[in-house]
Amino acid sequence: MPKEILVPDIGDFEDVEVIEVLVAPGDTVAAEDSLISVESDKATMEIPAPEAGVVKEVKVAVGDKVSQGSPILLLEPTGEATSAGPAEPAKESAPAAPATSQPEPAPLTPPVAPRSAPPPHKPSPTAGFDEVSFARAYASPSVRRFARELGVDLGRVAGSGRKGRILKDDVKAFVKQTLTQGVPASGGLAVEPMPEIDFSQWGDIEIQKLSKINKLTGKFLHRNWVTIPHVTQFDEADITDLDDFRRTMAAEYKDKGIKITMLAFLIKAVVSALREFPRFNSSLDPSGENLIVKNYYHIGIAVDTPDGLVVPVVRDADCKSLVDIAAELGEISQKARDKKLKPADMQGGCMTISSLGGIGGTKFTPIVNAPEVAILGVSRHKMTPVWNGKEFSPRLMLPLSLSYDHRVIDGADGARFTTFLGKVLADARRLVM
Repeated sequence: MPKEILVPDIGDFEDVEVIEVLVAPGDTVAAEDSLISVESDKATMEIPAPEAGVVKEVKVAVGDKVSQGSPILLLEPTGEATSAGPAEPAKESAPAAPATSQPEPAPLTPPVAPRSAPPPHKPSPTAGFDEVSFARAYASPSVRRFARELGVDLGRVAGSGRKGRILKDDVKAFVKQTLTQGVPASGGLAVEPMPEIDFSQWGDIEIQKLSKINKLTGKFLHRNWVTIPHVTQFDEADITDLDDFRRTMAAEYKDKGIKITMLAFLIKAVVSALREFPRFNSSLDPSGENLIVKNYYHIGIAVDTPDGLVVPVVRDADCKSLVDIAAELGEISQKARDKKLKPADMQGGCMTISSLGGIGGTKFTPIVNAPEVAILGVSRHKMTPVWNGKEFSPRLMLPLSLSYDHRVIDGADGARFTTFLGKVLADARRLVM
């Protein structure tokens, strides 16, 4: 007949919370196998099975409060424990009991290091987990606690230990892989949701629906921001001579309907920098273990439209002249504003340029346009007194903001990239080199 297994003597603890149920009906357990985990304000403990058997019914659930004598489950004994009458004392730590009596309390496994219980008002750290698969995962109490602290569902982790046991290194490897792929370890970011607020209580409000582009861009940028370790390098480029040259070209091509902007020069300069620093012209593969270096130069251009931000791509910019690029910029900008860009027009970029020079500002931190590893932000240029060794002279300075993925690019290389870019922009002759 099934026996009712009770919580044994657990010391001076009462009404401790069940944080894990490690078995399910139908499971076969051996003596001393853990049945449930409980947590007090001082320690986490596992309650072991007093004997071998098959679980018939589980009488507790995660979140329940138990004390000494509380029922845990019904266990149908197997082996010698099924014989009638009192059994001979075993040499194990837990003596066998008559089939008709309650089992005597078995000694607890040593408690793990004390840990403060979370405040009652906070959500469970495993909210949203598959509790059944988490409970059945083959892992030690310390690994289970470690997984909970990181918000990892053990049911999704493959064990590399003996007989598939999950080790701490397996949990770490799982977190690393999911972060590289942009997928949170527990299916969420484990942050408190934004509270719902009735703003009308303070005055009149108006609700405006976001455009489809706004929604897609918001999700895309949010993913990039939380999964890519961003660093932004600020610098300035002296474009005094380059702007004089641009103005001359602009006057020459005005009658041909081609607008020569500083952005065309920036594209050529970025191509030169990508050639000098190939690591910027790369992407991480989904595993995060390999770097894919590209031998082509497609430059994305962030375009502001009434419906939101889009990023069309100028392909093979290394093979096009400044005039060709300027003409193409005019075409794709118009297509973006007319909503005529196709998905293929916005794919395959190697690096993106986001220029706010026509609007204003001095510096900003652009978000990397994954799977690219860097993005160049450009702000409004201004005339600045610069010391030339003898005197201050007026120079037209262009602010640069280079954001990059720190997993791929070191800070020193980020500084070298903007320094090289500044040299190219300071001397228009370098654009043809």
